Amino acid sequence: MLQVHLDIIIKWYLKYKNIKGVVKDTPGQKEISEEVRREERKKIQEKPAKVGERKLISIIALASVLIIVAILIYPIIFKQDSLEKLRSSGERISIVVIPFQNMTNDTTWNVWQNGLQDILVAALSNSPEDLKVRQTESINGLIKGKGFANYASITPSVARNLSQKLNADVFIYGSINQAGAITRIIAKLTDSKTEDILKSFQVDGTSDGILPLIDSLSGMISKFLLITKLDKELPPDFRPVTSTNSPDAYRYLIYGDDAFFVKRDYPSAAKFYSQALTIDSNFTVATLKLSLTLYFQGLYDQAKKCITKAYQIRDQVPMQQKLFINYAYAFICGTPYDEIKYLKQYLEIDDQMPFLLESLSYSYNRLFQYDKEIEGYEKALKIYKKWSSKPPWIFSYIQLGTAYHKTGQFNKERKLYKKAEHDFPDDLLLIRRQATLSITEGDTAKENKYISNYISLSKERSISDALIANNLAFAYEEAGLLDKAEKFYRQALALEPENPIRMNNLAWLLIDKDRNIGEGMKLIDTALELTPDDYTMVDTKGWGLYKQCKFKEALEFIQKADSLKPIYDHKLYLHLEAAKKAVANQMNN
Repeated sequence: MLQVHLDIIIKWYLKYKNIKGVVKDTPGQKEISEEVRREERKKIQEKPAKVGERKLISIIALASVLIIVAILIYPIIFKQDSLEKLRSSGERISIVVIPFQNMTNDTTWNVWQNGLQDILVAALSNSPEDLKVRQTESINGLIKGKGFANYASITPSVARNLSQKLNADVFIYGSINQAGAITRIIAKLTDSKTEDILKSFQVDGTSDGILPLIDSLSGMISKFLLITKLDKELPPDFRPVTSTNSPDAYRYLIYGDDAFFVKRDYPSAAKFYSQALTIDSNFTVATLKLSLTLYFQGLYDQAKKCITKAYQIRDQVPMQQKLFINYAYAFICGTPYDEIKYLKQYLEIDDQMPFLLESLSYSYNRLFQYDKEIEGYEKALKIYKKWSSKPPWIFSYIQLGTAYHKTGQFNKERKLYKKAEHDFPDDLLLIRRQATLSITEGDTAKENKYISNYISLSKERSISDALIANNLAFAYEEAGLLDKAEKFYRQALALEPENPIRMNNLAWLLIDKDRNIGEGMKLIDTALELTPDDYTMVDTKGWGLYKQCKFKEALEFIQKADSLKPIYDHKLYLHLEAAKKAVANQMNN
């Protein structure tokens, strides 16, 4: 409970206790296999080797989920812009508490009209929030000066004018009500400029427990203001209203977001989200974020179990949350086609949310529909520009730039990276994308500049030489310089000769690009001896058999890969369809 001024409580308690029969004395919660296809692994974010490369998940999948998890908590439960604007000024929010209105038709409650006001003023004055609480003397002196002898004549419009006279940003306007034996106190936090109700509060109890009711009401208001303050710690486009009334739970959510979004420390993020749920087990958003964090640790069974809990109660939450529970469930357990369906439904509600547009773009990316992917990312960047804000992460630029590259729009890609470089200087993934573009365009000077910078910064960040070589191979492969790509893949394997991921990466290049299918098959066989259930490696083996026109054997391996996959993989789907078609044609002939 919030602390209130003891002298005020005693003052009003003793005054009211003299009214016979109303008030009585009251006591003061595997290391993972590389599960993404070749194209997705090209976009894996560089991280120190000590973290474990097999825990690096597709960066585009990461970008998508980072987008998803934030919007999951976007139900509109108050006029969200109002307090944000007040906070953004850097000034403390000034607040007025208007005397409450006695709506009980029992004059014995009149004493509590000012009593509630006094105690709320004291409680909010002692709260840790950035508030400037106007004292009762100023408020009531103004009311008396205006000739309002009866508080019932103070309408919301009058209260607004009074609060403006006192230069208050918001005011609390409330009433005392009686329904049988139930006493109900209602308070409305209202914007002094617009008269918009920011949030309504209600407490119910009995007449002999008025003080606990007031204390409870004070706590609700203070917690709400604290949550809106914590909300400001998120980036501009991640300031949603949450589904919890606990500032502590919300604080752990923010800690989790920092670990997830900024540090990409998934175990710590999961710990913070779990702590939020320990405090508030009904905190749906924390459940959703926890499921996605587990997903990125490769703990797919746990992630599915977690998201299923939220999915089972989706009909009990607001429509926006329901749509994104459906979306998150589709992302973890379904297909991009399901994701697109739910995202489009949400966009019909609000088409000015970059999170939605970027999520939709990623879903199209997973289906290799790059033109549709570009459309969504471009719209999202326009919204950020309209907000005079940069995207909260580099992925917004990287994904769009990669799509430009795949569709041959190199001028747009170059211009985009220039903007991204300003917003996210020294980002390794961006530098690698710039290197890929320079290689593609044959600009040797820029190629050398970006490659040198990439290697230097990677070493500063303790990234292993093998991973640096591996990532440079990705850059050259996407630029179409396969000789150099092969050179760096071989260098990475030489540095880590027992690493099955290194074997698979080189094997895939040799097989898919028809460079040396025989050698590629030997490499993938060795890799499968070490990790027989890695679906990407099983698929590489199947694709090699397909390239050797051994269609029946290829189909068996690709079907096995399909049964092992933890997530939808469109390239695997295309391989499976090609193998089925080849076997059918072979049988018909």
